[in-house]
Amino acid sequence: MINILAISGSLRKSSFSTKILVHLSKIAPENTTFSLTDKLDKLPHFNPDIDDDGAFAEVEAFRSQIKESDVVIISTPEYAKGIPGVLKNALDWIVSSGEFIDKPTAVISASPLPTGGDEAMRSILLTLGMINAHIPAEATMSIPEVSLKINAKGEVIDPSLQTNSEQFLSASLKNITKS
Repeated sequence: MINILAISGSLRKSSFSTKILVHLSKIAPENTTFSLTDKLDKLPHFNPDIDDDGAFAEVEAFRSQIKESDVVIISTPEYAKGIPGVLKNALDWIVSSGEFIDKPTAVISASPLPTGGDEAMRSILLTLGMINAHIPAEATMSIPEVSLKINAKGEVIDPSLQTNSEQFLSASLKNITKS
């Protein structure tokens, strides 16, 4: 089994970032397990002075989820030309611990704007690059005008997004091997 950890950069219940991850979980191959983390809002504000092993159970649980996964898929909205603070905070907790080093990672940005959250994509790729995540170019996807492509129930109603989602997921899982 391939263990996929999905991280939504939004805490909103009706977030398009979360909806796209739920959609991916429904189209994931049978040989995968798909877990959507619920840890982001439980993490304390990052402070390097308090980043000690075992200092916070919430941080250790989040780090463990990443470590135990075979691939991480992050879906983020764009807030103020970047990624939401809660997602940046979560990634800051990983900088010194190394769970993302060479971790197969895939990234989605979704926005109701025609830009598709391109600034959020740039921002998160910069951060993930700094912590040495392994992100193949084909394992990134920007979704412009997402509110026209996913309905209120979370169903993908745009045929091109359906196709792009399948290709993205396939590329995200390509070359994943279990040790």
